[in-house]
Amino acid sequence: MLIDKSVSQFLDELASNSPAPGGGSVAALAGAAGAALTSMVCNLTIGKKKYADVQDEMKTVVEQIEKLRRELTQLIDKDTEAFDSVMAAFGLPKGTAQEQGVRSAAIQTATKAATLIPLDVMRTCEKALLHARTVSQKGNKNSASDAGVAALMLQAGCAGAALNVRINLGGLNDTVFVQQIAQQSAKIAQNVENMTQEVLAEVEKSIGAS
Repeated sequence: MLIDKSVSQFLDELASNSPAPGGGSVAALAGAAGAALTSMVCNLTIGKKKYADVQDEMKTVVEQIEKLRRELTQLIDKDTEAFDSVMAAFGLPKGTAQEQGVRSAAIQTATKAATLIPLDVMRTCEKALLHARTVSQKGNKNSASDAGVAALMLQAGCAGAALNVRINLGGLNDTVFVQQIAQQSAKIAQNVENMTQEVLAEVEKSIGAS
């Protein structure tokens, strides 16, 4: 599994001539890193007298963001597995008309599944950004830049996943599915962009006041 590799091993595999892991797994990794940074800011806030009034809220945020981090971490491998399934479908025999039909249906099914994985990354990054926004507003101001980086990583994860959604949609024949997923993806991306800007505005206020 990719998540069991060292950072160096993962990067070496990423840099190789193998198409997977690729951008989808990196997008999930970026989101997981953003979630982890959000947890860090929470943990640097918990136990500080200056932030006594937000202790319970920070503890709740940690619990929820850690769940999202686990989900994003799992999506690193799920994205690569989905890509491998698409490649396996393309590798099916196509010598007869029947084989061609089976192969075409398998490609469509696998591509749909591969589209839903990055969409899940997008949704999870969106949920995580809600917590990053809370942390930027109420967390330890000495870690304001970390909250900003957390938001930027989540934004990058979402934006990267959106590209993977779009490229997969281009290979699908189900126009209703394509339209629905495209609309969902665009809505999430816009919401993530808005929240990221809110976080960065908070970070700028904190850094400017320091």
